[in-house]
Amino acid sequence: MSLQKFKTVYAIAVYVSLAAFDNIVIGLFPPLFSNIAHDLNVAISSMGVISAVNILATAFSSLFWGYLSGKYHRKRLVIIGTLVWVVGVYLTSLSNSYIHLMLCQIITGVGLGCVASIGFSALTDYVPYHSRGMILSLWGMSQGFGGIAGALIASIISTMSNWRIPFELLAIIGLLLIVFYFFVEEPRFGSAEPELKVLMDRGMNYTYRISLSQILKMIGKRSNLLLFLQGFLMNIATGSLIWLPTLYISKIEELGYGTKIAMIVAAFLFGIFQVGGTLSSFFGYLGDVLQRRSYKARALLTAVFVFLTMPLYILLFIFPIDQLSLPNTTNSVTLFVSLLGDLFTNPWILSLFVISLFASAAQSANTPNWLALITDVNLPEHRGAVFSIANLANSLGRTVGNLGIGAVLAIVSIYLHSPMDYIVTMSILQIPLIPSALCYFLMAKYNVRDIHSVKKTLDKRGKIV
Repeated sequence: MSLQKFKTVYAIAVYVSLAAFDNIVIGLFPPLFSNIAHDLNVAISSMGVISAVNILATAFSSLFWGYLSGKYHRKRLVIIGTLVWVVGVYLTSLSNSYIHLMLCQIITGVGLGCVASIGFSALTDYVPYHSRGMILSLWGMSQGFGGIAGALIASIISTMSNWRIPFELLAIIGLLLIVFYFFVEEPRFGSAEPELKVLMDRGMNYTYRISLSQILKMIGKRSNLLLFLQGFLMNIATGSLIWLPTLYISKIEELGYGTKIAMIVAAFLFGIFQVGGTLSSFFGYLGDVLQRRSYKARALLTAVFVFLTMPLYILLFIFPIDQLSLPNTTNSVTLFVSLLGDLFTNPWILSLFVISLFASAAQSANTPNWLALITDVNLPEHRGAVFSIANLANSLGRTVGNLGIGAVLAIVSIYLHSPMDYIVTMSILQIPLIPSALCYFLMAKYNVRDIHSVKKTLDKRGKIV
């Protein structure tokens, strides 16, 4: 392996790994809602407001960071952003009031917004064009599994100590991991584009940078508009999945187990049932292969799997957790081993796992191809800003999904008891996946025009030497 190739692999590994770690921060908070609410003497429903504020702070700040990513030194910016969320997470562990907690989560969100938008912008300049979907899938997948890891860490550590310890631990580890950024080589704008290869080989730089006057043109591009709308609708559905552990807790408590046991086992089930997400790289690779044949292919492929996600998740919600045999202990290791045993011997749990495998796999097809399309239809200097706008649309969708489930649940719970009220509510929140899939079908024809336009522009710029 050449030195340059090693530097590229190292940089991709660092951005992918730290994207996962940043999402541990996001996944850490929801499982601790009840503990934090009890400690601060506030209603548990108010925790959903703080979660929504954190999501919005991340989204709106990413607009600012995304614009900067098209103008300035991205490596320095991402180090600053990481320091900001580390400070926010540590201050969260010291919170002694609701307002204090909200302010700390806003600070955390501002830092996370930097890592999301600038991390994506930098990564697209490392990734070879022919494997864009597959490698970007690693970035997207690491975020998903980071969120699951955060939920597991929160559930396990908080049962052994208190809710503040997971935040303290995460802040310390995050501070130590910043060191890895210092050894990352600053990516050159457009270095992964085949049309600019001659320019790069001659040691010259791609000098085009974003300006405020270009923002409206970027937003008005048809492919971008449909990507924004698709992400918003998709995230209403996936945003509601943050309540999956709550649904599992309700089902396990219905079987007669205590709340602490239910919390730990629900966190494990939530993690195990996302295993299908590991197929994200396969769908990214498949998108890469098909996209070489037709610029419509990636969008059409993703549309099919987004549509399939809805019935599969509704089936997962409805299917019962039956004949579950757990020891009467809060020891995480013992419960995990017992759950694995049930996975192989209990047909109900095995069936649940198979359903979840298909559901999470179908959902995982979206992220790598969505990220690749944003990269394909936008110029290098525009990608960070466009991603940050798309990320805002996604975050608004997650917020609607997160808050919407509370509003729908309040109505449904009048007529149905737990866990049926959660099942019906979460099923209703999957309906936006239908128009989300339609966005990809509509997008396909515009992708052809916009990708050709980007390639034509880069080819023209690459020949001016």
